[in-house]
Amino acid sequence: MMAEETKQKNLDGAPVIDFDKFAPKTSYSNYRKYKDYFMTGLIVLAFVIACIPLVSVLWTTIVNGLKRLNLNFLSFNMTGVVGGNPTPSGGYGGVLHAIIGTLEITGGAMVISIPIGIMCAVYLVEYAKGSKLAMTVSMLVDVMSGIPSIVAGLFAFSMFTIVFGPGTINGFEGSVALSLLMLPTVVKSCEEMLKIVPNDLREASLALGVTKQRTITKIVLRTALPGIVSGCILAIARVIGETAPLLMTAGYISSTNVNLFSGQMTTLPVYVYQEYSKLHANCPASATSACVADIPMERSWAAALVLIVIVLVLNLIGRLVAKIFAVKTER
Repeated sequence: MMAEETKQKNLDGAPVIDFDKFAPKTSYSNYRKYKDYFMTGLIVLAFVIACIPLVSVLWTTIVNGLKRLNLNFLSFNMTGVVGGNPTPSGGYGGVLHAIIGTLEITGGAMVISIPIGIMCAVYLVEYAKGSKLAMTVSMLVDVMSGIPSIVAGLFAFSMFTIVFGPGTINGFEGSVALSLLMLPTVVKSCEEMLKIVPNDLREASLALGVTKQRTITKIVLRTALPGIVSGCILAIARVIGETAPLLMTAGYISSTNVNLFSGQMTTLPVYVYQEYSKLHANCPASATSACVADIPMERSWAAALVLIVIVLVLNLIGRLVAKIFAVKTER
């Protein structure tokens, strides 16, 4: 009896704990293993199901868009295009004017919404945090995020009609309409990115005697820059495919207009809509084999593919900018 009690004690007299009795049983370990396999498979299945629509859209657009996507299509506009007959250049119309219009109108919306959105987010997080004004502004931003795009177009059209007179349609008017749709996304994304910046960075900067304004610009914004860039890219992707507000603000034109502040401009979504609405081109019975009746649909698919490529390039540029200007941490 005394020998057994001695074995159950350490050299210092403390009792020895038998951890073997806490070990899980084999059946319970197998249950947890099978449960882990099941949940992993369920998550993978959900991921695959979520990717099916994305892959389907991309594959369909690529397959149908590559039929008409060539250098001639990217280098010419729709001037002189009649039915399904080829133009003197050897093509069947192009999308150059729509690419220029998309880049200029979206760029104008970025110039308007991104600075305002970032400054609004900085005010909400750094200056008016928790105040009634901040809560009111946040609520209004949430309300704006649910506004239909056609309402933004009506607002921009009405404002320019009142200020510049009836019938005012130009690319900048479209930029104003798109900026109303971009602003809520920029504000909310930048606000969330600024909130996750550790307060220790702010306190350390202020303790060294750095002013609050310089702390925000050099520490807070630099730290949150990758997230801010991602939010801005998300906002651009939100509006670059809009059609309804641009139909009534920027209009549609078959020639190339590079002046954002004068005259109608065509964007890629509007171009796709106009071509798709035609369905088929006129090819008389006496027309040659060069006349293509399905050319409007081919042009619409090719323009949709160009739009996807532009969004992809903007994403890559945004990631590159965020990587270059992000805060470097030593390891």
